[in-house]
Amino acid sequence: MTAESAHAERLLAGRYALGEVLGRGGMGVVWSATDLRLERPVAVKEVTFALHLSDEERRVLRERTMREARTAARLDHPSVTSVYDVVEEDGRPWLVMEHVESCSLQQVVDSQGPLPWPAVARIGLDVLAGLAAAHEAGIVHRDVKPANVLVAPDGRACLTDFGIATATGDPTITTTGAIIGSPPYMAPERAHGQRPSPAVDLWSLGATLYTAVEGRQAFGRAEPMATLMAVVSEEPPPPVRAGPLEPVLRGLLTKDPAARTTAEQARRQLQDALDRAADAAPWSPAPTARPPARPREADRVERIDAADLRVLAAVSATALGSVARDARDQARHLAERRRERRAAVRERRTAPPPPAPQPQNRVRRRRFRRRWVVVPLLLALLVVLAVAGGLVVLAAVLLDWS
Repeated sequence: MTAESAHAERLLAGRYALGEVLGRGGMGVVWSATDLRLERPVAVKEVTFALHLSDEERRVLRERTMREARTAARLDHPSVTSVYDVVEEDGRPWLVMEHVESCSLQQVVDSQGPLPWPAVARIGLDVLAGLAAAHEAGIVHRDVKPANVLVAPDGRACLTDFGIATATGDPTITTTGAIIGSPPYMAPERAHGQRPSPAVDLWSLGATLYTAVEGRQAFGRAEPMATLMAVVSEEPPPPVRAGPLEPVLRGLLTKDPAARTTAEQARRQLQDALDRAADAAPWSPAPTARPPARPREADRVERIDAADLRVLAAVSATALGSVARDARDQARHLAERRRERRAAVRERRTAPPPPAPQPQNRVRRRRFRRRWVVVPLLLALLVVLAVAGGLVVLAAVLLDWS
């Protein structure tokens, strides 16, 4: 009997009968389950802790998860999966959530590729509404990404994994100053170790919508630190499929949180774009296969140590300094070239006119031409031949007479 089949036969907290595995993520396994007390289907997330966490980090994470999950349970919004209950068993939290017949946005992109921009605009509006409700309640999700966005068969979307994300994204969960999150969707200020604010969720939303409409991550690299370096110091490739969503993507992915597009601005831009597509054909996700047994690379949650963050800050400062030096050297070179051109123009304007050319007595010289010799010689030769021919004829005549 496998561990999963043993779990499937388990009764959690004497109330929730676990069923089959619905999916896996970087921080746990989601099971289908039945609430025997209320006789309704639910989804249960078994929170698993990565091996790299210390015992103290596990303890703080477990306590914070329990507290934040209870806070998230107060959220009541159609664009947020409801948290019904949170229990602790086997030394780790289990979250009991609303069961939504859907698949994740990550699964949709993996199976269908880039989505039509009207569908992405609608998904963005739904997720933004859920974030607005969370922010009003004082909750920052901190792990918005395609794997945490559920898309229903009719195209509606809702945000999941509240409680888990708010706990794992808090930089105070460890004594070493490390942060935990998904690097391709982590805001630059989090990579700098700043305290998360609602603006980090807006950045992550922009990166999520970019992935949905382009079919690829905006900052994805082979290694987590390389990805964070791109997040901090590089601009995303210009979108080619976003259409009218391009301004809202650019605004949400602004690196300075103070200049970043606000939630209300993003809502208006997304709604304006959706109004333009009133005649667009309705879209719905195609049925997808069962999630793989192991989490996708995009679902992975990475732990970034304080030492790595210091290296990232130093490298990004060096890179930005190099760019500034190159720009300064280029500007200096262009300025010198302008000064040289202006000096050359002034010299031409102030220089005295060149002296007029003096007339010269030209001696007309005859050039030797070949025909002056060849033609007379040919004429002389013809005359000689004619005379010789005449003498021959005359001699023949004389001989005949004699």
